[in-house]
Order: sequence, then C-alpha cells, then structure tokens
Amino acid sequence: MVSDELLYDRLLHGDLAALDALYARHARHLFGFILVELGDRQEAEDVLHDAFLAVLRERQRGRDAPTCFRAWIYQVARHLCLNRARSRARAARALDAAARDAPPSTAQPEQALVARQSSAALRRAVARLPRPLAELFQLRAGGLSYEELAQVLRIPVGTVKSRMHELVSRLRAEVKP
Repeated sequence: MVSDELLYDRLLHGDLAALDALYARHARHLFGFILVELGDRQEAEDVLHDAFLAVLRERQRGRDAPTCFRAWIYQVARHLCLNRARSRARAARALDAAARDAPPSTAQPEQALVARQSSAALRRAVARLPRPLAELFQLRAGGLSYEELAQVLRIPVGTVKSRMHELVSRLRAEVKP
C-alpha cells in the first residue's frame, strides 16, 4: 500500500487521483472526529471539505509533504473546528448585544426612528469608506477572525489590526450619537 506521504508527493506533482485516494483513506474517520468536535453534521461536512481544500491550497503553494500526512490533516481539521467554534461564539455574542441594544417592542416611535437613523448612518459611513476598509468591515461582520482576515486579504495580521483600528476610528467619528 502506498503511503500517505507518497500520495501527497504525487499530488504535488499534478496527480489529482492521489487526492481522491487520500480522501477515500481518511474522510470517514476525519468526518467522525470533526462531527464530535462540532456536534453539527452540516458544519462537519463543510469542515471536512475545507480540510481537503487546504490540502489543495498547500499543493498550489508547492509545500513539501508533511512528515505525517494523517497528523497534519487532523491538525488542519482541528484548526478549522476551532475557527468555527470561535465564529459561533462571536455570532452569539453579537446577537446577544443586538438583543440588548434593540428597542423594546413597546418602544416609543421616536426611539424606533432613532434606531433606524443610526443604522442608516452606519450604512452610509461604511459606503464612504475606502475599498480596503469597507472590505475589511464586511469580512469582519461575517465573523472572520483577525488571522482569517489576514489569510483572506493576504496581508500580515499586524496590518489587519492597524486597519481595524482605523476602521473603528473612522466609523466612530462619523456615527456619533
């Protein structure tokens, strides 16, 4: 039987059938691991596919075969699971904050109007942002971590942090209560 590392090496050299073999060899157990980590079948399927997409991305970068492919693919899957869990937690916090900040259903018409105006002011302020900051706002609003933003935008994490600081400063200045 051909080793995982040899299959990955074949994949590096353009043999896409090697990816199929790696998938067939590891998908079932990897899916079980991910399912236990996330507790959601649909998310587990997404993460499984993301893990194998990471294999393809590494292939495109021309990285050498990991010393132990199996450990590496599980590490990738675990990292993706942690990112999902963090995104879920951020989304839950955002929903809780929105629920706390939302005017009560018996709110006065004036309060509802102020809330709508604030929301509209934020949308206008975001529309006036330079493209890199507007893109950063949309991605961060989508729940991406700073590390994920850096990866998506292909910039260092430090640059993400400085742009986030600039983004928040600009929005605060434009959307004052």
